[in-house]
Amino acid sequence: MATASRAIALASNTMTASCFLPKTPFVLKQGALSFSGGRRLSKRLLFTCNAIYKPQVQIKEEGQPETLDYRVFFLNDSGKKISPWHDIPLQLGNGVFNFIVEIPKESSAKMEIATDEPYTPIKQDTKKGKLRYYPYNINWNYGLLPQTWEDPSFANSEVEGAFGDNDPVDVVEIGDKRRNIGEVLKVKPLAALAMIDEGELDWKIVAISLDDPKSSLVNDVDDVDKHFPGTLTAIRDWFRDYKIPDGKPANKFGLGNKAANKDYALKIITETNESWAKLVKRTIPAGELSLF
Repeated sequence: MATASRAIALASNTMTASCFLPKTPFVLKQGALSFSGGRRLSKRLLFTCNAIYKPQVQIKEEGQPETLDYRVFFLNDSGKKISPWHDIPLQLGNGVFNFIVEIPKESSAKMEIATDEPYTPIKQDTKKGKLRYYPYNINWNYGLLPQTWEDPSFANSEVEGAFGDNDPVDVVEIGDKRRNIGEVLKVKPLAALAMIDEGELDWKIVAISLDDPKSSLVNDVDDVDKHFPGTLTAIRDWFRDYKIPDGKPANKFGLGNKAANKDYALKIITETNESWAKLVKRTIPAGELSLF
């Protein structure tokens, strides 16, 4: 069994309110989300159940890569397993969010958070007992926003009434650097694509890491078109077509088949964070999802 670990820097935020899960006390943190253009979600808060107070988190690989047993676990500074989905805070303040890399750019192994396993490690997806790969490399770093959840019982009236896909919100990070599985990046959202996959709504938040050389140049969807020309179209087309080689139909996109702006992306993050908060407080049935 291969074992490795490396440190990942994180941050946390302020303003607390109590929250508890069975056998697992933690803290709900909240902060109002402001939009540019003068609008404010005064009654809509970002919630973060934050069990991490130290700035370092480690990852530990168990098993060999590209095997059914391979898992990437996350550990706190005491060496105890934590959930990257539930325990890493979503927001860092000032419009900055944590993003967890599942799939490094220019790779094809379909890695994902195991939402139904204890501590929700990253593993390679399977189908009929076989490891899954994309038919071609993905051209961007791909992963998730922690403490978000696309509620499968919620029909989104703005996107053809599609129901959530029962997963955390996906992120496509467009920076130049190839990242590592399990790496946690500080990103700012720029746009949102409403992908509809076999009738399920599967949001793709387009974002950029703050340490990318072009980060200061891009703050909204129009900036992406200016400084990363063709990228939004390429992302949409990649996710539209990647199942076609397997004989499946192309995915569809709502919202006029276009990328929505940053304000809309922040709205989606807020809504899915609210859904996650209901999930971990057990006001919505969890089904087979792991809540620790």
